[in-house]
Amino acid sequence: MKKHNIKHNTAPTEEPSMGLCLVSNLITLEGKKVGYMYREEIEEDSENDSGWRFLAGTETEDYVEDEKNSKVFEVETIADFDPAILAYLHLPEGSELERIEGSDTFRMVEE
Repeated sequence: MKKHNIKHNTAPTEEPSMGLCLVSNLITLEGKKVGYMYREEIEEDSENDSGWRFLAGTETEDYVEDEKNSKVFEVETIADFDPAILAYLHLPEGSELERIEGSDTFRMVEE
């Protein structure tokens, strides 16, 4: 079993948890920054899911479809690792963003 480079946040925070997110192993195991992020509609029966999905942005479709290539983390844990995502975490469901290369800024993805 591979060890994740990202440590789960165990320190108490003043803000309530944003919930859980799904994160690519390219981020958690290989240490890549978030390059692409989107927020899915949260299902009513979903416990503590924020809807956020974080990818490095270089994953293939086959990679993303394989459940072994992603893990569930607290959103705050990923934000601790890559603070550039903080400014975007309160965007609504359906939001889709990509990192502007070489920066800590994201832009909305146009369909």
